[in-house]
Amino acid sequence: MRPSITWFWAAITIVIIGYSLFDRDRTAPVEADWATIEQMVAAGDVDRIEVINKDVARVFIKTEQIAKYREQDKRFERLPGSDYQLYFNIGSVDSFRSDLDAVCRESGNEVVFKFKNERQWVDSLMMWLPWVIMIGVWLLIMRNMSRGGGAGGGIMNVGKARAHEFDQEDPERKVTFKDVAGLEEAKVEIMEIVDFLRRADKYRELGAKIPKGALLVGPPGTGKTLLAKAVAGEANVPFLSISGSDFVEMFVGVGASRVRDLFDQAKKKAPCIVFIDEIDAIGRARGRNSGFSGNDERENTLNQLLTEMDGFQTNAGVIVLAATNRADILDKALMRAGRFDRQIEVGLPELHERREIFDVHLRRLKLDPQLDRDFLAKQTPGFSGADIANVCNEAALIAARHNKSMVSKEDFLAAVDRIIGGLERKNKVITPAERRTIAYHEAGHATVSWILENANPLVKVTIIPRGKALGAAWYLPEERQITTGEQMMDELAAMLAGRVSEQIFFDHLSTGALNDLERVTKQAYAMVAYYGMSDAVGTLSYYDSTGQSDMAFTKPYSELTAQGIDNAVKELIDKAYAMAEEVIHSHREGLVQLAELLLEREVVFTEDVERIFGKRKKDIERERAEAEKQTAEVTCEAQEE
Repeated sequence: MRPSITWFWAAITIVIIGYSLFDRDRTAPVEADWATIEQMVAAGDVDRIEVINKDVARVFIKTEQIAKYREQDKRFERLPGSDYQLYFNIGSVDSFRSDLDAVCRESGNEVVFKFKNERQWVDSLMMWLPWVIMIGVWLLIMRNMSRGGGAGGGIMNVGKARAHEFDQEDPERKVTFKDVAGLEEAKVEIMEIVDFLRRADKYRELGAKIPKGALLVGPPGTGKTLLAKAVAGEANVPFLSISGSDFVEMFVGVGASRVRDLFDQAKKKAPCIVFIDEIDAIGRARGRNSGFSGNDERENTLNQLLTEMDGFQTNAGVIVLAATNRADILDKALMRAGRFDRQIEVGLPELHERREIFDVHLRRLKLDPQLDRDFLAKQTPGFSGADIANVCNEAALIAARHNKSMVSKEDFLAAVDRIIGGLERKNKVITPAERRTIAYHEAGHATVSWILENANPLVKVTIIPRGKALGAAWYLPEERQITTGEQMMDELAAMLAGRVSEQIFFDHLSTGALNDLERVTKQAYAMVAYYGMSDAVGTLSYYDSTGQSDMAFTKPYSELTAQGIDNAVKELIDKAYAMAEEVIHSHREGLVQLAELLLEREVVFTEDVERIFGKRKKDIERERAEAEKQTAEVTCEAQEE
């Protein structure tokens, strides 16, 4: 362990305290009074008296008489053999001098009398202590600022860019495109930039110019920063990385100074790649909050960035990569061609991409040989790469918690449930009446989603509390790019089915449907106001993809239109409610059977629901189509023979 200066001062303190407590043989001057001194002067035992600063008298006893006083009086048993032995405070120098002269005349003894001025160390300390404290605080501030004041350290380097240069020779930190699963389209565009840096002559012969910048856009956790790391590992050129928040500082002008310093460093290393992570920290559109904030430091930083990327002086050989998940709030001047020539969409992975991501993260796990990776990919629709990495880690933790020798399919399913729904809370206190209400609520969701053709297929239903939810129904949504109005209506009915089931079987309403009602309301408003799926409102959309309406104080439609939207939303929800009621009334016996099974087993899977209600219409049609396809293939082969 590295020694600290605190230990040094602690050791000194212990030595001082120990010396004062255990050094019993030390000698020290003793405080006395005038009566005692008067007797000593009369006996002729005092050699001299010194008055210090006109208030303290020091008495020097003759050397040969010190032993006598040590033996006669216990107070004086530790009198020092040298220097003064006694001291006392005097009120007035003149009166003390007259009293001393009187005693000397009466006794016939002479005592040397002197005056002395001494500066007490306490006074000196009190005079210098404020200056010592001020200098110490100043040194501490300077030391802390030198630690965070930029690459070179020191207060004068506060405007230096805090960019980190990637070490091409470090094999542990090096990431290549082989380590980036999925994102095939994004990798093609980003690899072209790397290829240009490697073989620039091939492009220059055709008159092509290298893109000046590429902006990675996508939801959180999709692999934007990982792609940048792969570029750093693949490109044989210097790679500087910095976060957008590193430009923002409390000092005026520091952000713009750091931008200039960053590009100065990049120019010296050209050809060079500069990666700015979370660029929305400085790239936010200018003028959005001009009425609410007088601090334009962020705008000054953005202006400097715009100038450096494509200003009067062109930065030859410097490529800027940036990443953000909020491209809608970026300034238009930053997004134009010539600064960021390419916007690379890094979206959520598709089915085959999720399988590739699982292959990457499962390398380090000890897996069950029977584990089906395609099954894992199908069970995680809408998961990002970071979510999949979390699933793999959670599965390994769950397997270790149960003392398993390998990670199996059940561990991954439990990990998915843990991430989506939260931790199981089996010890949560729930009354029998509440438990029964929850069972029929979840059975309503399961029944309607199973019967309606366009609702998401069910995976399992549980009444075990997870997180804040008292029960849950898990679905496996189809991966589709376009959703029809019929599909959205079936989903609305499935979400309302829990409330409908409570109303039918218990004739009361509870607060358990809060999350369902919130999702239903948002989806219904989106259908009417965004997607134009209402005849009453018409084929209009009030959706603003630019985000400009976020700061608007008025809606982009009149009060009459707002009332029409509200009425249309209510009609949609009432229609979905009626659909759920019809399904539950027509399949009442099956719902009761499913609810009682839930009360008995707490978890019900797809197989149990299929046994109660039969196969879904979509599954029957799919099996029929596959059978017809196989029959057609056999007939074709027979004809060829």
